[in-house]
Amino acid sequence: MTFNIEFLGAVGGVTGSRTLVRFDGYQVLVDCGLFQGPKDIKQKNWDPLLVPEKTVAAVVLTHAHLDHSGFLPRFFRQGWRGPVYCSTGTADLLPVMLRDAAYLETEFANYANKTGYSNHKPALPLFTEEDVEIVLKYIKPLERNQWIQLAQDVSVRFINAGHIIGASILQFSLAQTNGTKILTFSGDLGHERSLTIRPPDPISETDVLVVESTYGDRLHIRNDVVHEFSDVAMRTFKRGGVLVVPAFAVGRAQEILYIIRRAEDAGLIPKVPVLLDSPMSKIATRVFLDHPEDHREGLEFSSENPEARFLPAKFEATISSDESLMACMRDGPMIVISAAGMLNGGRILHHLKARLPHPENTILFCGYQAEGTKGRTLQDRPNNLNKLRIHHVEFPIEAEIATIASLSAHGDWQDITSWLGRMTKLPSHIFINHGDKPAMTQMIEHIKKVAPKSQVKALWGPEKISLF
Repeated sequence: MTFNIEFLGAVGGVTGSRTLVRFDGYQVLVDCGLFQGPKDIKQKNWDPLLVPEKTVAAVVLTHAHLDHSGFLPRFFRQGWRGPVYCSTGTADLLPVMLRDAAYLETEFANYANKTGYSNHKPALPLFTEEDVEIVLKYIKPLERNQWIQLAQDVSVRFINAGHIIGASILQFSLAQTNGTKILTFSGDLGHERSLTIRPPDPISETDVLVVESTYGDRLHIRNDVVHEFSDVAMRTFKRGGVLVVPAFAVGRAQEILYIIRRAEDAGLIPKVPVLLDSPMSKIATRVFLDHPEDHREGLEFSSENPEARFLPAKFEATISSDESLMACMRDGPMIVISAAGMLNGGRILHHLKARLPHPENTILFCGYQAEGTKGRTLQDRPNNLNKLRIHHVEFPIEAEIATIASLSAHGDWQDITSWLGRMTKLPSHIFINHGDKPAMTQMIEHIKKVAPKSQVKALWGPEKISLF
C-alpha cells in the first residue's frame, strides 16, 4: 500500500488547515479550513483547493472553527460532492459557523460594492448561504471512540480533543500486509485548565502524529483566571466604565460567561449587566449546553435551565443590529462580550468605536490574536500606536488594553508534550503544523526531549511526504 500526506495549509501559520491523505487509490481531506488574517493570506481562499477536485472521496473534520471547516462552502461551490465526517458536536456547530460566515461574506461584498473600495467590479462573496445549505446535506456525524470503516483498508475514529464542543483527535487505521498502522491528527488540543471543557483524552499509541503548535514557543500563565478576570473588571467598574471582551463566538464566549458567573458567586465582582452581543454566540451557547459529554461539569450545565449554574445574574443577549447599536450607547458599569475575537469583523468593531476613545473603559483580550489582525495590532501597540483604523476612520486609543494570557482553548507546549508523553508507544514520525515559524521551531526542541527516537519535522510550507 502506498501512503502519503500532502500538507496544503496551516503550515508556517495557524489558518487554512487542510491536509490530503492518500491510501493507495483512496484519498481523504483532513480539515477544510479558511485562510484568515492579512489580505495576502486571505487571497489564498480564491484558489482552487484541488485539481481535479473530485479526486477526494471524503472530508474529515477535527472541529468546527472556520480555520478548520470554513472552506467547505467554497469547496462545494467548486463542484466537489462527498461525505463530510465529523463528531456530533461539530455537526451541531457547523450550521452556526458556516451560515454566519456566509452572511459576513455577503455583507463584505455588498459593502465593497457600495463604497467602491474593491478592485473587483463587482465584488463577490467567497461563498453564499445557498452554498452552505448544500454542504449541510452532506454532513455525516459520527460518535466518538468508535472505529468507522471509510474504505476497504481504512478506518477512522474520533477522540475528545478538549478544545471546543465536538473538537476531536482523529485516528486513521491503515491495514497493511505487514500489520496495521495508525496515523493521528491532534487537531487543536485543549488543556486541563478550562472551567467548561474537559481536557483532551489520552491516546495509547500511534505510528505517525501530526500535531499542532499554536503555542509551541509559549507557556500559558497558570493563574486563577476567575480572580484575574475579576481584577480587570473591578478596575473598570470603579472608573464607571464598560469592560469590552472580544471573544470567539464558539468556545471563548461560553468560557467567559461561566467565569463571570463564578466571579459573581464568589463575591469577587458585583452583579452588573452582562451583554452577549453576538447572535452566533447565543446559538453556540445553546449548542454548548446541549453537549454535556464535553463539559467538565457534565450534566450540571443545563440547556433547559442555564440560569441555575451557568449564566451571569443580569445576563442579556442581543439579536437585532438595532439592539447592538443601542448597547454601544449604554453607560457602565457593564460587561459586553462580542465577536469577532480577533477584531477582524463583526459587531465588536462598533463597540470599539464607541469605547476605545474613553479612558474609563477596558478592552480585554482573552484569546490568540493572529499576526496582521486588528486584535494583534491593538494588543501589541507597535511604535506606541495611539489610533486604530476602523471602517476607514481613525479612532484614538484611550481605553485600557488588557490581556488574560492564561485563557486560551489551545494547550501550550507543556500541555502538548505532556499529552504526548503519556503514550505507551511513541510515534516513529511526528509532523508539526498549525503554528508560526518561531512556535514550530521551539516545538521541535520540546518534542525531541519527550520523544528522542522519533523523527520530528516542522512544516514550513506546502509539502508532500511519503511514508511506509
